[in-house]
Amino acid sequence: MAETPNVMPQLHMPLQSGSDTVLKAMRRSYRSTKFLGILDKVRERMPHASVTTDIIVGFPGETEKDFEDTLRVVEASRFSSAFTFQYSPRPGTPAATMEDQIPKAVVQERFERLVELQNRITAEENQRQIGTTQELLVTADAGTKGSETGRLSGRAADNRLVHFSVPAGAESPRPGDFVSVTITDAGSHHLLADPASAQEYHLRRSRAGDAWDRAQAESCGVGTTQVGGAQPGAVSLGMPTLRSDG
Repeated sequence: MAETPNVMPQLHMPLQSGSDTVLKAMRRSYRSTKFLGILDKVRERMPHASVTTDIIVGFPGETEKDFEDTLRVVEASRFSSAFTFQYSPRPGTPAATMEDQIPKAVVQERFERLVELQNRITAEENQRQIGTTQELLVTADAGTKGSETGRLSGRAADNRLVHFSVPAGAESPRPGDFVSVTITDAGSHHLLADPASAQEYHLRRSRAGDAWDRAQAESCGVGTTQVGGAQPGAVSLGMPTLRSDG
């Protein structure tokens, strides 16, 4: 079983474009070689870091070669995910008045190629997580298929989404608690963890989970706030009491 380090950070490193020509037109201070060099140093010091990015497709003057340079840098960077955008003119910005605005159809076609590439890389990077043990922060959202699969959801330390099941005989966590599980499968945009036994599942309760319990109790009328403090055990808001002298 491969253990993950206690610290597995997520870093966001905006690339914008892999073309030096486009980066210069965007007035960025770096070029693709410098970006990749910084990324290499990050990975050398933090090999388990999850790196995300921003990429803009169709900036004015972007040629097919410029776009292919972006694909090349994305392939080399192995981002865990990317926020991808199609350029559109924004009034008042220098780029809006530049020549060589890219036709919408060309921008769309390039955008789809970029998304396809990044989706493949994300899926491959997710596959590499199978067999690792992850500590998850349990979330309140069980996902769209949570009611069908019985799985809960959480976020790993690098912010990857993990759907996990609670083995028979184990205690269920609350949102805000932490669970340690081994990743058993991976999808394109999420990981799965299905412990075979309670020994493969560890729950760590937290103050956030306690707060969740209190919030649920209050929503059911236990210890609810009442202006004036007439209800025993109510929490005062420090507001003046409303009274009627009639």
